[in-house]
Amino acid sequence: MIRSVVIGSGAVTPRHAVTNEELESRVDTTSEWIIQRTGIEQRYIAEEDETTASLGEAAARAAMSDAGITSDDLDMIILATSTPNNTFPATAVNIQERLGMRHGAAFDLQAVCSGFVFAMTTADTFIKAGQAKRILVIGSETFSRILDWEDRTTCVLFGDGAGAVVLEAQEGVGMSNDRGILTSHLRSNGSHMEKLYVDGGPSTTQTVGHLRMQGKEVFKHAVAMITDVIEDAFEATGLSADDIDWFIPHQANKRIIDASAKKLNISADKVVITVNQHGNTSAASIPLAINQARMDGRLKKGDLVLLEAMGGGFTWGSVLVRW
Repeated sequence: MIRSVVIGSGAVTPRHAVTNEELESRVDTTSEWIIQRTGIEQRYIAEEDETTASLGEAAARAAMSDAGITSDDLDMIILATSTPNNTFPATAVNIQERLGMRHGAAFDLQAVCSGFVFAMTTADTFIKAGQAKRILVIGSETFSRILDWEDRTTCVLFGDGAGAVVLEAQEGVGMSNDRGILTSHLRSNGSHMEKLYVDGGPSTTQTVGHLRMQGKEVFKHAVAMITDVIEDAFEATGLSADDIDWFIPHQANKRIIDASAKKLNISADKVVITVNQHGNTSAASIPLAINQARMDGRLKKGDLVLLEAMGGGFTWGSVLVRW
C-alpha cells in the first residue's frame, strides 16, 4: 500500500523573543503566574515585516532543503493557518509564488490549533488516492496580530512561528512497522465555539477581531477530547502507549500536556515539550516541536510518533506516524 512518509522538516521563529519579564512591564501579570499556569517562559512575536507568508516560506525552504528537493518536485502545498496574510487569496498561494512554484495546487486549511493535524491528514488522503506524490505541509501563524493586549488572560499565552514537513508517497506493506502515516482521526464540535474564538470576521463585523477564550472550559474539555482520538489511533493499529517513542502534542499548556500523557500512560520522558520556549503557536506548534526534536537528535528514522491537537471550534485530532 501507499504510505505518506515524512522526508524532511523545518521551522522558523520570528526574530524577536519576548520573555515573561518583558510582558510584566506591559500587562498586569507576573512571570511566576504564567509559568505556574501554563509552563510558558517566552514566546516569539513577529516584527512588522514578518508575516504568516514570510514565516511559512522560510519554514518551507528549510523542510525542502532537509528533504533534498526543490519546489519543482512538489505537487501540492497545504498551509494550516488561522492568521492568513489576506482574506483571499489563500496565503498558501502566496507561499507558492515565493517558492517559484508554477504548477500543482496550493490552499489554506483552517482548523485553528488542530490545523497541522488536519493538514497532515488531508495530505495523506491526496497521496493515498494517487493524486500527489509529494506534498509540502506547513503550519504558520502570527497570532500576535489577533490578540487583545489588554486581556492578560490570553495575550501572554500565544506566539508566532512556522514549521513544515514534506510528505512523499512510498510503498509499504500495510503493517504497523511501515514508515509513514499509519492512521489519523479527526473530530469537531461546533457547540463549543464560544469557549475559544475570534470576535470578528468579514461576514459579521467586517473586522479582524480579537481572540477570546474561556480558559477553564477549554482545559476541562481538552484532556478527554485528546484521549478520545488517541485511543482510536491505538485501536486502529493494534499499538499502545508502550510502543510510542515520542508523543508530540499541540503546545498550548504544559498542564494539559502533562495531564494527557498521564491519562494515556505515556512516560514523561517520551513527551516533547516546547511550549516553554514558543508559547501557543496554534497550527505551527507541532511542526516547531517536531523540528526541535529532530535538531537535538531525539527524533530518529523509524521512531513511532504520536501527534495530537485540539483547537477552537472545537476541533481535535491525532496522527500516528512512523518516522
